[in-house]
Amino acid sequence: MEFRVLGALEVDASGKRLDLGGIRQQTVLAVLLLDANRAVTTTRLMEAIYGDDPPTTSRAQVQICISALRRMFAANGESSLITTRPQGYAIHVEDEQIDSHRFENLVLQARRARESRAYDAAVKHYREALALWRGPVLEGIESRIVQSAAARLTEHRITANEDCIQLELELGRHHELVGELTRLVEDHPLRERLREQLMLALYRSGRQAEALHAYREARATMIEELGIEPNERLQQLEYAILTCDERLDLPEQPVQVTLDPPVALPSVPGMLPTGIADFTGRARQVNEIRQRLMSASTRAARFAVPIIVIVGKGGIGKSTVAVHAAHSVADHFPDGQLFADLHAGVSRPVSPAQVLERFLRVLGVPGSGLPEGVEERAEMYRALLADRRMLIVLDDAGNEGQVLPLLPGNPASAVIVTSRSRLAGLAGAIHVDLDLFDSDQSIDLLSRIAGAKRVQGEAEDAAELAELCGHLPLALRIAGARLAARPHWSIFQLVERLKDETRRLDELKHGEMGIRASISLTYEAVSADARRLFRRLAILDSHLFSAWTSAALLDLPLPDAQDLIDDLADAQLVETTGVGRGVHTRYRFHDLIRVFARERLAAEESPAERNAALARVLGGLLYLADAARRREYGEDVLVQNDAPKWPLPESLVDRLISPPLSWFERERLFLVSGIRQAAQAGFVDLCWALAANVVPFFESRVYLDDWRETHEIALEATRQSGNARGQAALLYSLGSLCISEQRFVDAQRSFEASVELFRQVGEDQGVALAVRNLGFLDRMNGRFDAAMKRYQQALEIFRTTGDQVAAAYALQNLARLKLECDDLDGVMPLLSEALTLSKAGGSRRVCAQVLHRMGHLHLQSDDLTQAEEVFREALAVVRDIGDPTGEAYALHGLGMARMRRGNVAEAETALRQALTLAGTSHHQLAEARVLVGLGELAMADGDPSQAVTRLQEAVTLFRKMQAPLDEAQTLVTLGEALLALDEDAAADAALNRAMALSERIDPRVGASIRKVRQGRLESRAAVTDPPYHR
Repeated sequence: MEFRVLGALEVDASGKRLDLGGIRQQTVLAVLLLDANRAVTTTRLMEAIYGDDPPTTSRAQVQICISALRRMFAANGESSLITTRPQGYAIHVEDEQIDSHRFENLVLQARRARESRAYDAAVKHYREALALWRGPVLEGIESRIVQSAAARLTEHRITANEDCIQLELELGRHHELVGELTRLVEDHPLRERLREQLMLALYRSGRQAEALHAYREARATMIEELGIEPNERLQQLEYAILTCDERLDLPEQPVQVTLDPPVALPSVPGMLPTGIADFTGRARQVNEIRQRLMSASTRAARFAVPIIVIVGKGGIGKSTVAVHAAHSVADHFPDGQLFADLHAGVSRPVSPAQVLERFLRVLGVPGSGLPEGVEERAEMYRALLADRRMLIVLDDAGNEGQVLPLLPGNPASAVIVTSRSRLAGLAGAIHVDLDLFDSDQSIDLLSRIAGAKRVQGEAEDAAELAELCGHLPLALRIAGARLAARPHWSIFQLVERLKDETRRLDELKHGEMGIRASISLTYEAVSADARRLFRRLAILDSHLFSAWTSAALLDLPLPDAQDLIDDLADAQLVETTGVGRGVHTRYRFHDLIRVFARERLAAEESPAERNAALARVLGGLLYLADAARRREYGEDVLVQNDAPKWPLPESLVDRLISPPLSWFERERLFLVSGIRQAAQAGFVDLCWALAANVVPFFESRVYLDDWRETHEIALEATRQSGNARGQAALLYSLGSLCISEQRFVDAQRSFEASVELFRQVGEDQGVALAVRNLGFLDRMNGRFDAAMKRYQQALEIFRTTGDQVAAAYALQNLARLKLECDDLDGVMPLLSEALTLSKAGGSRRVCAQVLHRMGHLHLQSDDLTQAEEVFREALAVVRDIGDPTGEAYALHGLGMARMRRGNVAEAETALRQALTLAGTSHHQLAEARVLVGLGELAMADGDPSQAVTRLQEAVTLFRKMQAPLDEAQTLVTLGEALLALDEDAAADAALNRAMALSERIDPRVGASIRKVRQGRLESRAAVTDPPYHR
């Protein structure tokens, strides 16, 4: 039976063409034949038929196709061709039965003949191989998996065609090749080697003008299609044709063919590739490899072969380091060096059998003496190396199976392996990890390639170029080579071209070097599910992601997603950040790999798939944010809406968000980018729910810029969609932000607009929350009766809705009003109830605020010991939850209590700590109140001059914030300090200003201020504790 895939799929049995059935059945057979004699998983067959979204019946459909193929083969005398394997199926054929294997074997024979200088035989084998092609590989089968393999076979065909033509040019057959080359160039216009061969064939045929015209066509095509000049070889060939360089002519003596005797093999193999002259940036790693190998080559009584595994992502420079290190220690391995490129990234990587054949021939074994099996060849190989000290370099290994048969048995020899995976199965191997270059190393490499003077002259642009290359050595080398090939370019020009992310990988290509090709090899080598995850990770704007986001992107259980993202990490397609372990492990893309992932995302995932994956991730993020907020701050009905959540297992949630504030801190940038992406995708409910959920965290950690940005984005999204409920919640939160920024007029507008919208949608809880905060603004402006009325109105609604935390907050504000009016009766019951409710509601932050208010009650009641104890308790809570503003207020209260007890030094320590915290958290209200405390402390310590300085700073801040109550109270204390300095005029001005402000605020407070003013004008005795500053 004969199988043909180099064209439309055909199967012949005894000269009869078989009917292969429908397209699904043909697809299954095609995939089996492409991996003939190897197991193909059922999952891969399902994916080949249905793509990335197979129906529930897909497994059964595969089984139906397999059964039909088996019946067809059995009817033609081949009942055992397809066998069942644990994970799928395999088809068993001899190489001569399938044209793709015959093609590859003939190409291999051609290359061997060429190496033996049997050029006519080599051409004959090449032409026989090319004649097997009947058309495009598996023409008519549109499966992505099939077409991917077809592309690789097609590439092999073109390369073989080029190699054959090169030989025929050397044999002087240029006249016969012009027509074939013209057709090939038309079919493959971007193949520069074909262009080069056509130009040479034309020139040697006496058609110089046509050869130059062929170059101009090549240049125009390259510039139009890729935006780059032809490679350096093509440019040099054009110059040689222009100048009729005699080196282009055929030698007078034709090449010799098979009549020549075979070339004697060198007694000491030296197979290492040439090192590069501009090697830089890896001195530490090379020294480590040298030390390991040199000590191993001289150490006595060793039993294990020294193995160095150089690990890193594609383009990081593994091969360069391996070759450089190998050359540097070559003298310590006097019996020679062996080298093999294992080509892990291609569809058919080099097998151990092929490498062993090559090594054995180099070691002097004739072809007739080569064993058949891998094990027999490995035994002979180890026997030949038993008494030798050799260095073996195995480049681009995909797995341990490629390497193990190639290890010598003699510990006097050593092995260097390069791989994108860690090859953990190589017992005792020493791993040398290669990371990205740092800035200095990047600039050094660019300087060596493009010229130091040029790079120094454009230092800033060179630094930006290094950033755009992601400090990846291959990308830097390509960028430097492009600059070297174009001396008329400025570095700025290349930087501008690279800034376009959609073309960055196109720009990072020069000759045979290319970033896209390097990444693509790794991408194609991982499983279909891992490739899908790789693509979908590029959906996220966040630069960091974790295993649970991978689970959401694929809608898979966490263990399955964890395996896939670890597969990507093993393949160097993503990397761990080194921060966090277990479920907290963070992963990220290298910048250029992210660009490649986005290309594959756009090419292979539909918009519907991308949107669904993004919605799951954002739904999972909301699920976690809601859980973390409830655990840390208690329930908040304001943030609830109908946004779809992607639930995670509760055991996982517990591990992820414990403790909640740490989770918020870790995910802060992800939350911000997620809110932005939700708005861009039109997920309005998700957008505003996420924004509202993170407000308590932004407020307690003083991330005011994040708070503002997320809410402006979400508010615009709700306005465009007409979502009044969302607008109301966001306006309420923006009002709270304005309070935190001491923009009280803007806060008033936001809360009033929020009240109106909450009333429109019938949301009483929202109305109550906004009214409560309007009460805060009334109190700040000294309108105590209005504030009292609003707090009581809000409290009544909170009691009805059962919102314990909100009720606690309203109660402690009612208590605060009484304290500020020196009405201490009934304050403790209010605060006691507030403390009970805040604890029951699970809000430690409100609990701390209630304790802070209790401390001030004790302070005004002259119970200083109890005041200090309560402030300490509040301080412990805010420190535990990471609330720097709350910590500033607690320290302020603690400092005031200590001052009243006469502990001036301890009071000053607490107040200075409070001032620092208030400043770093940009909370001007807290800062101003601490400044008042420091002013009062200076008065108590007999330093009215220092008091005036502090109090004037506080007055300036209160005035800026438009806080008349605090300003008036502080002006009275300032007047006292000025009187102590005999500055009567300034004192009068301060007290008169306080009187003017008192007319605008609550009559009770105004009366207190007037009374104090009158008393202080009558007496200059020091008053160390005015009752208005808390």
